[in-house]
Amino acid sequence: MIRYVSTRSSGGVGVTFREALLQGLAPDGGLYLPTRIPELPLGLQHDDFKNTAREVLGVWLDGVLDGNRLGDLIEDAFNFPVPLIPVAEEEGPLLLELFHGPTLSFKDFGARFLGRMLGALAAEPVTILVATSGDTGSAVADGCSGIPGVRVVLLFPKGQVSPVQERQLIIKRPGVTAVRVRGTFDDCQRLVKGAFSHAGLKEHSLTTANSINIGRLLPQMLYYIHAALACDRPPMFFVPSGNLGNLTAGVLAAVSGMPVSGFVAAHNENDFFPRWLDNPSAGFAPSVQTLSNAMDVGAPSNFERLASLFRSRRVRETVRGARISDERTREIMRHVWERHGYLADPHTAVGLAAAQDAIRSGKAGPVGTPAVVLSTAHPAKFPEIVESATGHVPDEPSRLALLDGAAICVHEMAADDDELAELIRTAE
Repeated sequence: MIRYVSTRSSGGVGVTFREALLQGLAPDGGLYLPTRIPELPLGLQHDDFKNTAREVLGVWLDGVLDGNRLGDLIEDAFNFPVPLIPVAEEEGPLLLELFHGPTLSFKDFGARFLGRMLGALAAEPVTILVATSGDTGSAVADGCSGIPGVRVVLLFPKGQVSPVQERQLIIKRPGVTAVRVRGTFDDCQRLVKGAFSHAGLKEHSLTTANSINIGRLLPQMLYYIHAALACDRPPMFFVPSGNLGNLTAGVLAAVSGMPVSGFVAAHNENDFFPRWLDNPSAGFAPSVQTLSNAMDVGAPSNFERLASLFRSRRVRETVRGARISDERTREIMRHVWERHGYLADPHTAVGLAAAQDAIRSGKAGPVGTPAVVLSTAHPAKFPEIVESATGHVPDEPSRLALLDGAAICVHEMAADDDELAELIRTAE
């Protein structure tokens, strides 16, 4: 059975997956990483996504759940397609569309799996704390709502998510408390981390569903592996990046043996990680608002995991960074619509711009290397931005239309630790 240790630990036997899942954050404030990364199963072939999930997670979670129970959980969690499509007929990037889940973002993979694992493994009621800059909160709220013994408290920054994202966050759901924080995403993330050491919450069983939680990262490895197996040679992945959880999952998949030419972490103007790759003495900076709001993270929490993984020369040589401006984001959204009839949300556009720049400069790997861009959200989640950039309003999927007129419930608070603690103690 694989065990997990804190990024701030000097070693030791570590904890089980169940313990890491339920704790979310390690007691010393670090993030959990496996003591060993298992190799991908031999003979793994491109197949139905759920079959790949059973093969890969069966190795990672051996001894945690029996095969039949894990298989049922996977069947329930990943009940949507994961298509890999070309942007155009001519040679160019491929789009790995990760937005076909119930909340129209890639966060559905991790959130649905994590919620079901908590329901299967928690011996007592647990409260999930989650900070969101857009998509994580609604994915966790949807993926965990109604699971017996699981309660969700989600925090989002006031005025810094799109109207569609806010509508998804604040609809009334069983067991979910939505909190609008007068502050930034970094404030929300700080509040979540602080709650784990708050004296007034010692009697509460708290965990997190941000990519801080190792239970979020394992299922996110799966779509990288699924896409790599579909390519005729190792691909280069272009990853829209903010809190760095998505990139960390890809790196874990690569270390486990996934064929890959490399990764490009495509950031907006919140570019700490690309700066750090160029200069390891670079520091965090306050987050700034951009078109790709879910990536507006000045102090990415998963950097701590990546920094640990970067001790491997192989990982260091595999990852590059890119910084894409809002102007360039709009330009690429307009370009792919006018040239190819494809509507990209602003986050996907950041990845597309990074891929285009790399291809033009000859930095996308050897000739013939597939360039795979992770398409992380449906354009209908950002209709105002998409229309402004392209002149076209994206069609609204039925699952969004159903939110119109739905009952809502939201609390508002300052970025105050004690106020959050009181809300957690009293939330239903």
